[in-house]
Amino acid sequence: MSTFDDGVRAAAAPYSEWFLKVYDLWVVHLSNSWAWRCHRRNFLDLYAAHLGARHLEVGPGSGWALAHSDLPAGTEVTLLDLNPNSLAHTRRRIDERAAVATIRHDVFAALPDGTGPFDSVAIHYVLHCLPGAWPTKSGALANLAAALDENGTLFGSTVLGVGPRRNPFAWALTEAYNRVGAFHNRTDDLPGLEAALSASFHSVQVWVVGNVALFVAREPRR
Repeated sequence: MSTFDDGVRAAAAPYSEWFLKVYDLWVVHLSNSWAWRCHRRNFLDLYAAHLGARHLEVGPGSGWALAHSDLPAGTEVTLLDLNPNSLAHTRRRIDERAAVATIRHDVFAALPDGTGPFDSVAIHYVLHCLPGAWPTKSGALANLAAALDENGTLFGSTVLGVGPRRNPFAWALTEAYNRVGAFHNRTDDLPGLEAALSASFHSVQVWVVGNVALFVAREPRR
């Protein structure tokens, strides 16, 4: 196993069954509001605007966003993650409201044959966990673009490591998470994110709230 593969697995490793029970409190409520300064409402607004009938959720975490979003009758949700705990936890939260499939998979690898096409792909708080600089992370975005319908939309968010001023709480979390391998975002900046998205999409929108970059990308390049 390569050092790079170790980094991918290290980023997925923290999501134990215990951590997923406190994820909503620690990440969604406390960290978002007080460290990253990006209220959880920002994420729900993205789902309300862009979630499609055939949806791929990459790195679902605890499934909080899907659990708090409207899932119209007939919605098909595919969950993709390396961590089986996250897949199972999220599935339990939404299983009665959507047709749910799970894929245990590395986002740096092309999606399995027969996966997709999807009307929407969400990748929230995943890019800052992936090892490598933007040219490397752009490979994951290219794999997701390939799984989108030509009229589909990719949306998501990531904590920037460079650019917006960090408060002491954000600084402490960023340093600690990078040291243990949960984050790999020391060089993640806004121009790099825009370039990585633009490499796979013709239409890209990116904006910053606090220390978080939110984005919407359309018209996947073929």
